[in-house]
Amino acid sequence: MKTNKIFLLSALMLMLWISGCEEINPNENLKQLNPANVDANAGNWSMLLLTSNNQFAASVPTPAAVNSIAYQTELATIKDVQGKLTSSQKEIIKYWSAGGVLRWNEIMRQLVAEFSLAPAPRDDGSYIFPDAENPFSDPVFPFASPPYAARAYSYVSMAQYEALKSTWYFKYLHNRPAPYTNDVSIRALVPTSSLPAYPSEDAVLSGVTAELLKVLFPTAVELITKKAAEQRNAALWSGKASISDIAIGLNLGKAVAGFITAPGTGRLRTDGVGNAIGTKAQWDVLIDSAKLHYAKIGDPRDLSKEVFWKSLDSPSRPPMLPFFGNVKGWFLTPVEIAFERNKIGPPPSTSSDQMKTELTEVKSVADKIDRDKIKIVHYWADGGGTYTPPGHWNDIAAEYVSNANFSEVRAARAFAYLNAAMHDAAVACWNTKYYWFNPRPTQLDASIKTFTGMPNFPSFLSGHSTFSAAAADVLSYLFPSDVSTFNEYKEAASLSRLYGGIHYRTDIEKGKDLGTAIGGYAVAVAEVDGAN
Repeated sequence: MKTNKIFLLSALMLMLWISGCEEINPNENLKQLNPANVDANAGNWSMLLLTSNNQFAASVPTPAAVNSIAYQTELATIKDVQGKLTSSQKEIIKYWSAGGVLRWNEIMRQLVAEFSLAPAPRDDGSYIFPDAENPFSDPVFPFASPPYAARAYSYVSMAQYEALKSTWYFKYLHNRPAPYTNDVSIRALVPTSSLPAYPSEDAVLSGVTAELLKVLFPTAVELITKKAAEQRNAALWSGKASISDIAIGLNLGKAVAGFITAPGTGRLRTDGVGNAIGTKAQWDVLIDSAKLHYAKIGDPRDLSKEVFWKSLDSPSRPPMLPFFGNVKGWFLTPVEIAFERNKIGPPPSTSSDQMKTELTEVKSVADKIDRDKIKIVHYWADGGGTYTPPGHWNDIAAEYVSNANFSEVRAARAFAYLNAAMHDAAVACWNTKYYWFNPRPTQLDASIKTFTGMPNFPSFLSGHSTFSAAAADVLSYLFPSDVSTFNEYKEAASLSRLYGGIHYRTDIEKGKDLGTAIGGYAVAVAEVDGAN
């Protein structure tokens, strides 16, 4: 009995620990999660990354019986805590009652926005890059550029989805009801459901998400730790989960995260992103490589007269992640990425009549731009200091997921497929950009006015268009009654880059073609995963 008391006290102190770091203020007034369907069979849905639903069975031992002294002590702890709740604790319960998947997605978008600022040059005009091995140095790690952000969103979402499917497997294996069901004197401060409480899905989410985010955003560890502790506290205070439900859930979440982030073996550490920046020696031969690619396909353009991309920043900045196109995809192999890249073909020659026509269109739009087009440019700008284009589509998806009253595991599924598709879109798009090395419109005609920031990478093809088409394809599968809305968003996001003066028509149309193809790979997997 003494050992049980020590365990309970230690676990309670762990959950109640809250660090003194600055709060993230929620910017979304999400409703309480009250799913119509708890998706009881989710433990049987196909795994996408783990080897099986019970891969971490050692982390989830058989729980104590509901009539045991140990569990009754846990229930007494909840009643004691509920009798002393402060107004701030009640606000924490309300905040997390919207669902952990949605709240963590919101938090992550804010983290991406905080870090999506390009490093500044040294006094001599040279640049240094954020260093994952020394994250607090100047510049602070990471630079959450669109490809980095797409990758980060995908890892967190995929980890949450895999962890929750495993959670559902163990919930229905052990089938221990929530505390408010086992003791009628415990108040349910969140909507009730028939979902078993052991292990706690809130604790699983807090564990797996926090561990991923600590690796992806190491300088925000204090804040991440605080939010994770809050989520576990909310589960306890609301009568939704007991201390052992939470402790074992935390173990499971951390075990899944450890599998993904393990040095030397975890997917996060071995997907090739460490080589995405490259070296000056590699950058110096990018134009020569592009010439070889044109020659390889027998393209008739005169390469001696062809104009290739260069940085338009002052001072000139090294290209952004020129080798991100070699990073491991979720649903596409390198062969499939090359196939999709080659299928859309090369961009028009910079000396061709087609390029002259498209350049004239960019200049004409810029010269005659009206207020409505400027609004579209600004709405879809998603530049420095924002959650980036992938984050914009996460923001859109969050409203639909919330309104659909998805269970936590089904909400995680939606974000996993959405973000995996956009990660693959980033890989395929960056692979294409640096394969052909096509110049921006203002490089060919400096008189063109731009109305948004100039990205520091080649023009063909549009990242916004590729991200948006992939996202629209996945969301159309998840929410088929809103296909027309997603297509409207896709068109507006794509055209915003023409209106902004930074992309040609071909960049946009071919970007949509590639993005749609990439989204199709994700949907093909989703259609047979057992969740439909």
